[in-house]
Amino acid sequence: METFHLLNFGCRASQADGAGIKARLITAGFQETGRVEECQIAILNTCTVTANSDAEVRQVIRRIHRANPDCKVLVTGCYAQRAPEEIARLEGVAWVVGNSHKHTIGELLSHVGGAEAEVASESQGAALLEIQKVPSPAKGEASRVLVGEIAPDFHFVPASADDRSRPTLKVQDGCSAQCAFCIIPAVRGASRSLPPGQVLEEVRRLDEAGYPEVVLSGINLGRYGHDLTPRLTFLNLIERILGETSLRRLRISSIEPMDVGAALIRLAAGEPRIARHFHIPLQSGSDRILRQMNRRYWTRQYAERVLEIQEWIPNIALGADVMVGFPGETESDHAESLRFIESLPFTYLHIFPFSNRPGTRAAAMDGEVPKSVAQRRSRELRETMAKKREVFLAAQIGLSLSVVTLDRCESDARLALSSNYLKVALPSSHHPPRRLFDVRIARTFGGILYGYPQARS
Repeated sequence: METFHLLNFGCRASQADGAGIKARLITAGFQETGRVEECQIAILNTCTVTANSDAEVRQVIRRIHRANPDCKVLVTGCYAQRAPEEIARLEGVAWVVGNSHKHTIGELLSHVGGAEAEVASESQGAALLEIQKVPSPAKGEASRVLVGEIAPDFHFVPASADDRSRPTLKVQDGCSAQCAFCIIPAVRGASRSLPPGQVLEEVRRLDEAGYPEVVLSGINLGRYGHDLTPRLTFLNLIERILGETSLRRLRISSIEPMDVGAALIRLAAGEPRIARHFHIPLQSGSDRILRQMNRRYWTRQYAERVLEIQEWIPNIALGADVMVGFPGETESDHAESLRFIESLPFTYLHIFPFSNRPGTRAAAMDGEVPKSVAQRRSRELRETMAKKREVFLAAQIGLSLSVVTLDRCESDARLALSSNYLKVALPSSHHPPRRLFDVRIARTFGGILYGYPQARS
C-alpha cells in the first residue's frame, strides 16, 4: 500500500478540492501519512492567484525533494493548469495534473504504467491533451504532464469524514467574469454548479455525521444555478437547504457585491441558522480603479449593500478583499480607497498587493506601482483596519455569541468560532469539537475573545 501526503494551497474551494482528492486516493487503496518526510507520493494542490503563490509551491517542492529524495511529487490545481511545463522541469516532480484532470488522480496513480493513457483518455475524451513527458537536464526521469481544456462538468466528491469541524461544501466552480487582474477563469473554466439534489444530499450526510456547521463555497458563488436547467439562483439554494434539511448552521463564503440582494439580506437577518457573516470582495474604493479592473459595481452600490446588511443584521462580521498597487493606481486613488474603507463597518480585510498574472488584461497595462509603494499602502490599510477590529472585538464583551468548537486547542483552552466569525477561547480544553452552543464573552486579548459556555444545544 503506497503512502501519500497532501498539501493544499489557496482558497476554500481549493481546500474542498483537496478533500475530494484525498477521498479518491483512500478509496483507491492509498494510505495517508501526516509526514511528508516518509511518504512515497506528495500531492500539492496549488493556487496561482499571485506570483507569491507560485513561488511558495516551488519552494515546497524543493524542500520535499531535499528531505525525501525518493518521494514522487504530483502537482495539481490552478498553478498546474496554468504553467505545467514550468513545474514539470523542477527536480522531484513526477506528475503535473491540471484542474482539467484533477478528478482522475486516484485512477491515474493506481494505473501508473501501461494503463495510464487509457485511464486518461477515458476521463475527458476529446478535450484531452495527450500525456506529455517533459525532460529536464537536472532529472533522470521526465515528468508526466496531463493538462487539457476544462470540461463543463462539475466533478463532485463528498467531503472526507474527518474533514475539519466545519467542512467546506463546494457547490459552484469556475468563473465567467473577466476581471482584468484575475487568471482564475483561464485555469478554472466557466461557471458551473452542483445540482441542488446533490447539494441537499451532502448537507444531510454532513448533518447526520454530527457537523454543526457547513460552509458553502465556490469560485463565484453568487452565480450558482445560472447554468442549470431549470435555472436557479443562489438564494433558491439557500432556501432549499434551510427548508429541507436540519443543518444547524450554514455559512456563506465569499460572494460578489451585486449578488447580495435585498432578499438574501432579509433571509439572513431572520434566520438564526445562517451565520452572521458576509465576505464581499471590494478590491478598491476608487471608482476609477474599479473601472480599470472591470469590476461590475460602483463604490456607491457597494456601500449601499454593506450598510443595508449592517442595518438588518447588527453585530455581523463584514469582510472584504482589497488590492493595492493595481497598475495606474495613484496616491489620490489610494487615499480615496482608504477613506471609503474607513467609512464602512468592516470587521476584517484581506489586503494583498497586485500581482502580474501572464495572460490577463492587467498584465499589459502601463503604470506599474513600485513594490515599496504598494507595501506602504498595504500597511496604511492594515493600520486602519486594526483600529476598526479593536472596536468590534471590544463591543462583544458582555454579549452572548453562538459558537462552534473547533478541533484545535491553545494551552488549556478549546478554540471555537462564533457565528460572527470571531475566534473564542473557552476556559477548558475538555470541550469536545463539533459542538454548537452559546458563550458569554468576558474579555478580549490579543485578537481573541474569552468566554464561558451558557447552554448547550
